[in-house]
Amino acid sequence: MSKWAPFFVLSVILLMVVSAPIVTRYDPLQIDLDNVRARPSLTHPFGTDAKGRDIFSRVLYGGRVSLGISFVASTLSFVIGFSVGLVAGWYRQWLDSTLMAIVDLTLAFPSLLLAIGISILLPPNSYGTVIAISVVGWAVFARLTRGQVLLIKRMAYIDAAKALGLSNLRILLFHVLPQCLSLGSAMIGLKFGGYILTEASLSFLGLGTQPPTPSWGNMINENRTYILSEPWMVIPPGLAIALSVFCFNLIGDLYGERHH
Repeated sequence: MSKWAPFFVLSVILLMVVSAPIVTRYDPLQIDLDNVRARPSLTHPFGTDAKGRDIFSRVLYGGRVSLGISFVASTLSFVIGFSVGLVAGWYRQWLDSTLMAIVDLTLAFPSLLLAIGISILLPPNSYGTVIAISVVGWAVFARLTRGQVLLIKRMAYIDAAKALGLSNLRILLFHVLPQCLSLGSAMIGLKFGGYILTEASLSFLGLGTQPPTPSWGNMINENRTYILSEPWMVIPPGLAIALSVFCFNLIGDLYGERHH
């Protein structure tokens, strides 16, 4: 497989999702009781669901929700975890012990189960999903960044900067932070696929985005009873999740090897 294949597939998915109003003329919320559970056709490429809504349209608009939530959650997780890891690795002592204890406690729980537990305490909507994923995801970035900072602190140019009288804050912001960013950004690529799966899982369980607003997870949940009789109602959102996660994982691997 060409290394550019995941970039191409992901670009097509993102382009279609962003251009949803142009790609499809159907409203994803429009109910058409005359076309209930229609098979795939030229009019409805992916068929329609139990309420006559165009599945192709709902997959595209649902992608906006699923990928948007995953993007916001990954960015928030990165910012929080990166900041915590940077501070913990540089200042050490009691601050490092306290922050890393919180990190260890967060990582001690299976991420999906912890996200479900947090989501139960929050309103079942997109904002609650972002918070749940971010609370679970930041710890990995914190531990990775801390390890990188500890490595950088031993380098000669850091000792030289201290000898020149530069403040800790200046060294941290201008000499340590840039060296950690590339590794952190590579980690985002590796974790983004997991965030998509977590968002889909929470939506499937009814803890995320609520119908009638489409997301890939709640589309599978709504149509799961028809998986044997009308599989076209479940396969498109499932395939969208699988392809997106697969491509992001491959891209994350490639980017990680590049910065290894």
